Amino acid sequence: MTKKKKAPRNKTIDFSLEEGKVYADRCLKFEDPVTLSLQQVLNRTICGDSFDVMDSLPSNFVDLCIVDPPYNLEKDYHGKKFAKQSEEDYARYTEEWIQKVKRLLKPNASIYVCCDWVTSMIIGPIISSSFHLQNRITWQREKGRGAKRNWKNSMEDIYFATNSPSDYTFNLDAVKIRRKVIAPYRVNGKPKDWEETESGNFRNTHPSNFWDDISVPYWSMPENTAHPTQKPEKLIAKLVLASSNEGDIVFDPFLGSGTTSVTAKKLGRNFVGIEQNHLYCAWAEKRLEMADLDSSIQGYVDGVFWERNTGAEQKRVSSRRPSQTSLF
Repeated sequence: MTKKKKAPRNKTIDFSLEEGKVYADRCLKFEDPVTLSLQQVLNRTICGDSFDVMDSLPSNFVDLCIVDPPYNLEKDYHGKKFAKQSEEDYARYTEEWIQKVKRLLKPNASIYVCCDWVTSMIIGPIISSSFHLQNRITWQREKGRGAKRNWKNSMEDIYFATNSPSDYTFNLDAVKIRRKVIAPYRVNGKPKDWEETESGNFRNTHPSNFWDDISVPYWSMPENTAHPTQKPEKLIAKLVLASSNEGDIVFDPFLGSGTTSVTAKKLGRNFVGIEQNHLYCAWAEKRLEMADLDSSIQGYVDGVFWERNTGAEQKRVSSRRPSQTSLF
């Protein structure tokens, strides 16, 4: 069967494992239980089962952990199928990976866990029993089919928790949102808490735990892949900038097509990612290569996150990527 040719503007990464062998070969293949040093895994895509790999990683090396586990849904991840479980079984599954992750975190580390509204009710209590729960972010996913007898599901949750109740990183100024000022207020004829620019009037505001400024990756965006549940780089960038510093280590045990590693690299952090699907590992390596040439993140311009559809939010700039600090 001949593969359908993509339209010229379609940037979706969707090559086969055979076509992407050069990228697959760059991954660290994990097959036998061995002890892995930090030097071996730093800034690598590890191809293997997360539950096995995490047992072989060193303790207390992670500054920030971002987890996007399979939601409790029937889903085919290009040949790797996840079967819906009972609530009790999914809770046990969640508790198992949380305990494996916890061993890897530094005492002052933060963790973010993605979930849908159903698994949120299962995951939330488990997180709060293992960490200090700081907040629950809800973001507007936008995509999704309508339902005839229910509301369209277009929201997802991200739990924010920390190892310590008070000793953790949170860079507020790094994640402020630039919003349009509808009714500009002036004092003595000068802007009050807002900025007058050629593009309009804007104010940098404190971010809340409801995010409606995220565009889900689509076919004309360079970050887009054929992964069925890919998270946007803009979404992950907010987590990385808020809860880590340049040179820190960002860890993702369910890497998928590589969004966490790619975003960490673009923002000058080190990364470690685990993914069991060899095809997704190859896509991740392709994206990491692309990040060397273009470190821009859609919606993040000039050090601030822009509201969706504000003009500058769509602007893509290839700024010099912050130097990626290695520990070795």
